[in-house]
Amino acid sequence: MNIVKFIPILDTLINYDKRNLRFDLIAALTVAVVALPQTMAYAIIAGVHPAYGLYSGIVLTIIASSFGSSNQLATGPTNAICLLIASYMIPFVGGENFFGNLFLLTFLVGAIQLTMGVLRLGSLVNYVSHAVIVGFTAGAGIIIAMGQLNNLMGITLTSGHLSSIGKVIACFQSIDKINYHAFGIGVFTIAVIIVLKRINKNLPGALLGVIFSVLLVMILELEKYGVKVVGQIPQAIPPLSMPNFTLSAIADLGTGAVVIAIIGLVEAVSISKAIGSKTHQKIDPNQEFIGQGMANLGGSFFSSIAGSGSFTRSAITYQNGGKTRVTGVLVGLIILIVLVFFAPFARYIPNASLAGVIMLVAYSMIDKKALAKVLTTNRNDAAVLLVTMLTTVFAPHLEQAIYAGVAISLLLYLKDSGVATVRTLEPVRGNNGQFVEQIGNGQDAFISILQLEGTLYFGSAADLDKKLSDAYSNSKVFLIRFKSVLIIDITALEVIEGFINRALEEEKRVILAGVTPKILRMLDKMHIVNHVGKENIFMEDDEVFATSGKALDEASSFVRNVSYKTEKRSVQAY
Repeated sequence: MNIVKFIPILDTLINYDKRNLRFDLIAALTVAVVALPQTMAYAIIAGVHPAYGLYSGIVLTIIASSFGSSNQLATGPTNAICLLIASYMIPFVGGENFFGNLFLLTFLVGAIQLTMGVLRLGSLVNYVSHAVIVGFTAGAGIIIAMGQLNNLMGITLTSGHLSSIGKVIACFQSIDKINYHAFGIGVFTIAVIIVLKRINKNLPGALLGVIFSVLLVMILELEKYGVKVVGQIPQAIPPLSMPNFTLSAIADLGTGAVVIAIIGLVEAVSISKAIGSKTHQKIDPNQEFIGQGMANLGGSFFSSIAGSGSFTRSAITYQNGGKTRVTGVLVGLIILIVLVFFAPFARYIPNASLAGVIMLVAYSMIDKKALAKVLTTNRNDAAVLLVTMLTTVFAPHLEQAIYAGVAISLLLYLKDSGVATVRTLEPVRGNNGQFVEQIGNGQDAFISILQLEGTLYFGSAADLDKKLSDAYSNSKVFLIRFKSVLIIDITALEVIEGFINRALEEEKRVILAGVTPKILRMLDKMHIVNHVGKENIFMEDDEVFATSGKALDEASSFVRNVSYKTEKRSVQAY
C-alpha cells in the first residue's frame, strides 16, 4: 500500500520546493489574521464560547490540509455550518452533557464524510444544485444578521431560546434598553472594516476593528458601562475532549449530522473546484471528502466544532500566493501560537464588536451577482432559489430548507424530462438521387420517419404515447429511428411496442434504425426483434446517415413492391 497516496501532505513534504516556502508563509500569515476574528465570531453563531472557534481553526485546518485534495482550501468553522450546529444543538442547551453531544455531532459529521470518501461517492454532491446553495446561503446570511441584532445593540434577552425572527421582535420590543456604548462599539467596528476595505482590500479590517475595540474597552473601562466582553480564553493548546457515544445521542443527532456533512462537502468541493480552475489543479472530490472527514473526526477529540471549507479564507490563500497545502498547516500553527501567547488580551473583545464582524459576514454571504444571475436566467432555478431562501428564513428547522430545495429541483427536473422528443420527417429524393429528409406530418407520405431523441423513461412515457399516436398515419412504412437515445426503460419500450403492434396489424411495415447494442438487447428480451423481423432492424453505424440511408432504401423498395402488387390486382379485377 502506498501511504503517500492516502496522506497527500507526505508527498508534498517529500517533493517540497523550498522556493514555495516564502509564498506559503506570507499567505498563511494573511489568512491567520482573518481567521482569528472569523473563527471566534463563527463560534458565537454556533452558540458556544469563541475559544472553540479558535480550537477548530487550529485542528481542522491542519488535518484537512494534510489529507484533502486542494492546495488552497482553508478548512475550519464557516457561517452556514455553524448556523446548522446551533439549530441542531438547541435541544441540548443547558444540559449537563452539552459539550459531549456537541463533539459527538462533530464526530458523526466526520464519520459520514470519511465513509462517503472511502466509498468514492464524490459525485453525489452534484445532486445539490447551485440554486439551492445560493438560496440557502442567502437565507443563512439573513438569519445570522437577525440573530446578532441583540448583541450589536447590547440588549439582553431573557425569554429563553428565540428564533432569529423572534430575536428581532424582542429587540424592538426592548428598544428602550439599548446599551449605546455597546452599540457604538459595534458600529465603530463595522465602520473600521468598511473604511479599511475601501483604502486597501488587503488590509485585515476585521482584525484591526476588533483590536481597536479591545483598546477602547481597556482604556475607557467600558465594562463598567455594561459592555459585555468575551471573557477568559484558556491560554493553552486545544484540550482533549470525548464525544458522548450513546445510542440515544447518536439517534438525536444523526439527521443533523447527515445534513451538515452534505452541506459541508458541497461547500468544500465547490470552493476547491472554483480555485482549482484558476490554479489548473485537478481536484479529486473523493480525496476532499476524506480530508474533510478526517478533519472533523480528529477535531471531535480536540474540542472542535464541525467545519468545512471557507470561501473567504481559501480565496485569501490563493490571492496571496499560497502554493501548496503547507499553507493550511502554517495557518493552524500561527493561530496556536497566538492562542498560547496572546490569549489574555482576547478576554477584552466586546461581544458587540464580534457582532459587527458577523453582520458584515452575513451581508457578504448574500451573493448579489449569483442571485441576479439565477433569478434572471432560468425560471426553474429562480423558483428553487426563492423556495430555499424563504424556507431557510421562516422554517423552524434549517434542514427543511435543503430538503425543500432539493425536492423542488427534482420535481422541476422530472417535469421537464417528462417531455419526449418525437420528430416526424418525410424522405424525398434529392437531385443527386440521395434521400433528403424534410419536416412533415407524415399523413400523405408513403414512408414516415419517426425520430426518437433524448431520454425515454417512465416519466416521459405518457407524452411519448401521445406523440406516437398523433404521428400515426396512412403511410405504408414507419421508420422508427433512435437518435442519441442514451437511456430507455421498459415502460417507454412498451409504448413503442404498442405502436408497432398497431402498424403490423394493419399490414404496414415497421423498420427500426439507429439501434445500439444496448437497445437491441432490450428489444430482444421483449421479443420485439422477432415480432418486427431481424431484417427490419438496422444497427447504429459509425458513418453519419449510413444507417438511415440503408433503412430508407429498404423502405422504398417495400413501397415499390406494394404499389406494383396493388396495381397488378387492379388490372386483374378490371
